[in-house]
Parts: sequence; structure tokens; C-alpha cells
Amino acid sequence: MAVTEDRSTLFGEVRRMVRTSGAVGGIAARMVGARAFGVKTDRSAHAEDLKQILGGLKGPLMKVAQFLSTVPDALPAEYAAELAQLQANAPPMGWAFVRRRMQGELGPDWRSKFAAFGQEAAAAASLGQVHRARLRDGREVACKLQYPDMPSTVEADLRQVRLAMGLYHRMDGAIRQDEILKELTERLREELDYLREAAQMRLYRRMLANEPLVHVPEPVDGYCTRRLLTMTWLEGRPLQRRLEENPSQEERNRIAEALFRAWYVPLYRYGILHGDPHMGNYQVRPDGSLNLLDFGAIRVFEAKFVHGVIQLYEAVRDEDMDKAYRAYTIWGFSNLGREQMDVLNEWARFLYEPLLDDRVRRIQLTDDPNYGRAVAGRVLEGLKRTGGVTPPRQFLLMDRSAIGLGGVFLRLKAELNWSRLFRGLIGDFDEQVLAARQADALAQAGVPATVGG
Repeated sequence: MAVTEDRSTLFGEVRRMVRTSGAVGGIAARMVGARAFGVKTDRSAHAEDLKQILGGLKGPLMKVAQFLSTVPDALPAEYAAELAQLQANAPPMGWAFVRRRMQGELGPDWRSKFAAFGQEAAAAASLGQVHRARLRDGREVACKLQYPDMPSTVEADLRQVRLAMGLYHRMDGAIRQDEILKELTERLREELDYLREAAQMRLYRRMLANEPLVHVPEPVDGYCTRRLLTMTWLEGRPLQRRLEENPSQEERNRIAEALFRAWYVPLYRYGILHGDPHMGNYQVRPDGSLNLLDFGAIRVFEAKFVHGVIQLYEAVRDEDMDKAYRAYTIWGFSNLGREQMDVLNEWARFLYEPLLDDRVRRIQLTDDPNYGRAVAGRVLEGLKRTGGVTPPRQFLLMDRSAIGLGGVFLRLKAELNWSRLFRGLIGDFDEQVLAARQADALAQAGVPATVGG
């Protein structure tokens, strides 16, 4: 049945901006005061206030905050630290909303299409909520319903984020975020389309079909629309909850290997990346294997870009500055001087270091939780000293995935030979083979060719 889509209206955007502008305006005021007048502000206290405001809001601003918390220099460190703690815990919409949404998506007789449908939400996320149901053929399914008025919410929140980031970087930023904001905007708008997410879910089922440690739900034909995603129900416990039960080292290692392959088999064999390594997107099954969830933020890269990622690894391994320059150029960096490359290479060495060490080890050798932040701090100071850089759009999800997954591996305390896992994926890399494999997988899954921009 055809449905009327939510439209991004000026009224909806204004209403949303009224709710968020106080928090974002507070960032701006404090930054202006600190810079122009030397006013000292308690950033940590205000960051806590900001987290409380954003955490109580459904919608994309919380998701944007989670993304930006892993992007160096996107916001002051105090704000990023607080935003990193945001979880997808917005209160669910009531049964009256659910009935209206289901009727709008599947028609007035929607209830007859299910043998059972849970009135209480089984999970709540930033853009929608999930209800457990059973189809008439007996299949257990999860129905993800998008919250109302999300298009206007997305646009209003993006305006606020642009304002805060723009002010910060005019006054105190080493990394110009123009291209990253474009990427963030495009990916977030794509996440509103659940038909796209259903296609991307089929894509991941295809790419990971031979990975026994990773399970992907299956979208149900005839039960998906732009605002409703119905998929098979997967049994599993949230990863965070499983970690609280202190699993064995063997299980921790198995989970970490499953995560590594879930992310990097698609990247190095198909040029496709799941861009949201959030703890809420993993479940642990009773046998210790992994459920991978939420396929709204997917990035498709050209084969030459993936080759550039591998070339940067080789440049760090071989201390080859010429190859590093070629790799950064392929990534999309431009006009890099020798000093800027030296600075960027420190960040690259931090990210690639576990992949260069051919032995069983933890992802980070030191137990210092601030080690990564200290490296980032030195890199940012070096970029300020050398004039700053404009990262390419591709940087956002690559960086987010590397940092996000590294954080999960740290929490798992996993001990693996990361180098061997990585080399097993890139040993037979060929640009032409990857490009052909990618095109076939996208076509078979029905993923729009424009994904990734």
C-alpha cells in the first residue's frame, strides 16, 4: 500500500531547533567567551549538561554525537568525552503511535498479517524502535518502526551541529571538517530510508554468508517500507551485558575475531564498510558467535581507495614516505607537506601498529586508557603547527570504525594475532577483482549504485 511520507517542514525544523539550540548555543557562547575575552569556563560541567540534554532526545542528534565523539578535533575534548557515553536509550513511543504507524505502512488490516505482535517495544534506538512479532507462517520477526517526523528532525539537528562545529573550528580547530560534514549529512539522510537498509542487510548476508561466527538478520519481503523494516528475529544477548558476566578468554577471543571479520571481510573483499561500530549493534549468541545489527550507515569505496588503505599499511611497515604520500593522495588528501605527512604518519602508526606485530597480543599493549587520546593530542598539536588539514569525506567512517572497533577490542581484552588476521584478508588483493565482486554483490542485493557518493 502506498503511504504518505513524513516531509521536512519548516515548522518541524523550528520546533526541533527550539529544543536543541540551548545546548548548542551554550557551546558557542562558552567558546566565544573563552577565545575573545579570556573567560574561563568549566567545559566538563557544561559537557555533562549537554549529554543530559542530548541523551533525552530521540533522533539523529544523539547519533551524530556518537559519530563525532570518535572524530579527532570535531568538538572540544571535554564535549567529545561526554558525548561518547551516549547510548541509544530514548524512551519508546506508546501503543497508539505503533498502531498508527503500522496502519500507515501496511494498511488498515495490518494486524491480520501477524499471528502475534508485541505491544511493548523490545528495543529503542535513535531513529526508531523495535517490536517483536510472529508472522502467520510461524517466523519470529523484529519490526523496526521509524519515529514520527524524522526528516525534519534530521535537518534541524544537522543545522545545530554545523553551527557548533563551525564556530569551534574558526577559533580553535586543526582539522577542517567541511567534507566530513557533507559525508555525515549524506549518510544520516540515507539512514531514514528503511528500504535502503533492507537492501544493505541483504548485501551483508551475501558478503558474510561463509562466515560461521557472524549472523545477519534477513529482511522480510512485503513487510518493509521506507519507515518500517521487518527482519528475522535473532536470539542473543547484548555484548555489553555478556561482558558484565565475565566470559572466558576463549569466548572473548572468539567474539573479537567475529567482529574483525564482520567488518573487514566486506571492506577488503568488496570495498564496503559498516560505519556504525556501536556496542548496541552486537549481540552474543549462546554458542559465542555474533549477531550483527543495524545496516543504515554503509559506505561503498572505490577499489583504488581500499588499495590506498593497504598501501598506507605498507608505507608504515616499510617507513616509505613516497608510498605514504601516494596513499594519502588516493585517500583524497591534497597539498600535503613533509611536516604534515610526518604528523599524519604518527596517527597511522597508532592505528596500524597491532597489524604489524606478528604475534598473539592485545590490541593495545599499554593498559593506559588515555593512551589513544594522548596520541591524538600530539597529532592535533602537530597539525595546528603545520597549518591544519582538510580530511576527505572517506575519512569519517574509516576513522570511526577503526577507533570504535579498537575500543570494543580493548573492552573485550581479546588476545589475537591481529597481523595474521589482517594479512589473511589482503594477501590476494586485486583492484579489478574487488571492483567486479563489489558490482555483482550490489546488484544482487539491490543496493542503489549511489551508496557512498
